[in-house]
Amino acid sequence: MKNYYVIFFCLAITLHNLEEALWLPRWSQLDSSFQKAVTTNEFHFAVLIITALAYLMTFLYLYFSESNVIKWAFIGFLGSMIFNAIFPHLIVTLLMKTYAPGLATALLLNIPINTVILYKLYNLNLVTLKEIVISTVVIGMILLAMIPLLFMLGGSLINY
Repeated sequence: MKNYYVIFFCLAITLHNLEEALWLPRWSQLDSSFQKAVTTNEFHFAVLIITALAYLMTFLYLYFSESNVIKWAFIGFLGSMIFNAIFPHLIVTLLMKTYAPGLATALLLNIPINTVILYKLYNLNLVTLKEIVISTVVIGMILLAMIPLLFMLGGSLINY
């Protein structure tokens, strides 16, 4: 049985990244120690690659769900986006006392949709809590390490 409901992850991350793409580059120019200023070119490139990776992991999981590596990458992406809703979006919004772009979609889409998907996968005995936690940490660290590189590439490759 295919778990086609995992495609809702694509919807959630797309809307979240679209919200960020529209408003985060300008917001990042605010004077703050919580974020580094990022140009539109840098951010749009990075968010496009991250979104494409999310889609790739989702569809690889759908077609190769028996592969542990693909399963771990997918559930790690889900968990990372849940974590991302809290750190930095919610925390930065509270500390800066200004709305951090992406917070609404993170709280209203990423957390509930990703949590339901993880819960369903767990209830179907397709993942364990240990796999969710370890995958979230590993994929989260990989994504965090990729972001500066993607910003650099976006600033170099994109000029519009």
